[in-house]
Amino acid sequence: NIGRKVTKSDVFLFNREKIVMKTTTREITKDLLDKLWKQYLARVSYAQKYVELVTGKGGQVVNDHIALRTFNTHTGEQPEGIKAIEHIIGILEYKPVEKYVFPKKQLNAVYFEHPDEMFPKIFVSQLEVDHLPGWAQQIIHNTVKETPYLLSDSGIGLLQLLKENGTLPREAAELLIDDLTGYFQRPWKIPFKDDVLKINDVSQYGAWVLLHGNSINHFTAFINYQNVKEWPDLETTCKALEKAGVPMKDTIEGERGSKLQQSATLAVNEDVEVRGDEGIERLSWTYAYYELAQRGFIEENGKKKLFAG
Repeated sequence: NIGRKVTKSDVFLFNREKIVMKTTTREITKDLLDKLWKQYLARVSYAQKYVELVTGKGGQVVNDHIALRTFNTHTGEQPEGIKAIEHIIGILEYKPVEKYVFPKKQLNAVYFEHPDEMFPKIFVSQLEVDHLPGWAQQIIHNTVKETPYLLSDSGIGLLQLLKENGTLPREAAELLIDDLTGYFQRPWKIPFKDDVLKINDVSQYGAWVLLHGNSINHFTAFINYQNVKEWPDLETTCKALEKAGVPMKDTIEGERGSKLQQSATLAVNEDVEVRGDEGIERLSWTYAYYELAQRGFIEENGKKKLFAG
């Protein structure tokens, strides 16, 4: 009550409440996704430009999905392939929904959904390393065979507690989020420049993973929730980005009115570290683009819903 003197008992109860305040799995997942999004924005200027344009028009930025890439081969202490990501996001309430096969690219993939439809889907792919020529397999194996596991012992313990209880004390949750954020980077040693260039000849995907590892490959804007009157669809949004100086793909995948249309910015380049004959060098390489997706409606069990695949 206003004017009532604060007692020692009040202070004790307040401090106890702070101590036992819990953070749920869903809250931890949201905070992790937010941190990964901010890291991505700092690296992908075209995505930052999209955010500025949409929010400047009073719209909202919602991401449809996130993509990550992996090697399906022995990667030291880190689980191989899709499992490198699945063993973490599975505890964060993501469930596998559908598998995809891309035989020409030697890729397999799975997409995962969260119970909260406003959380982005997560699309995780893996390069089937044993489908590559023997020399390429050996290069990748030599680079990743001694990969350390990037989660700390305390992070592993907190993740297990979260799996068992569904909550963590707030300070513990913050420690876990920081630890998980650090997982999404290249976990193995700096690759050799010549190795990257050789792998690129047989698999651009493979060269990218050698350089960037567990880093986010791309985020994707969910145009359906953009809510910008002047840009009601994917086509008008792409034109607006191009007019604002953002380099765009010259095509839109999917027909107008179909269940899924997608396009993207071009990828930004980064100077990445590689090992040369005389030590560490810098090599300009693509990092990530920003994708844009518009979903159409399908009928399921007599009800209309947005296509999710």
